[in-house]
Amino acid sequence: MSELTHLDEHGSARMVDVGDKPATDRRAIARAVVRMSPETAAKVQAGDAPKGDVLGTARMVDVGDKAATDRRAVARALVRMSPATAAKVLAGDAPKGDVLGTARIAGVLAAKRTGELIPLCHPLGLDHVDVDAEVDAAAGTVTLTAEARVTARTGVEMEAMTAVSVAALTVYDMVKGLERGVEIAEVVLLEKSGGRSGTWRREG
Repeated sequence: MSELTHLDEHGSARMVDVGDKPATDRRAIARAVVRMSPETAAKVQAGDAPKGDVLGTARMVDVGDKAATDRRAVARALVRMSPATAAKVLAGDAPKGDVLGTARIAGVLAAKRTGELIPLCHPLGLDHVDVDAEVDAAAGTVTLTAEARVTARTGVEMEAMTAVSVAALTVYDMVKGLERGVEIAEVVLLEKSGGRSGTWRREG
């Protein structure tokens, strides 16, 4: 049976070789809760969201008449775990190797492919995307923050949020051998700028 490790002989992260493991039935259940204002939830329930046509059919918004402006967005994800697991992440001592470095790379890659992952997003050639990670071992948290920038006709909120979402999922994947109950507790947009709606910042 393969050992629970994603480290090669040089200490670098790698994918575990499961070729010698027997194939067995596997099952997992996960849950996501999306929080919004009651007014927005009512529109979603009524099929009256902005990305719908007069018949309520989902469609991509036509941005052809918009001016290309500098766009920026910052998003955050919070991953909760036990202090013991967080301490191993901080020390670089998780079974699968460098948790934070792997999560950062995953987030950047995901941001660049947002248009393929989210059906009605416009594909964008990002000018910049970066993911930072901060570990509070005592509190048992990993906080991931992504910034995305582009000069385009549409914003980069989804790119920033996709970056932290996939980075957070990667943190889970990297530590699930230590703790299955790790929770992605939050994925939120912190701020955006550019475009017709201008600048928006989350309060608090």
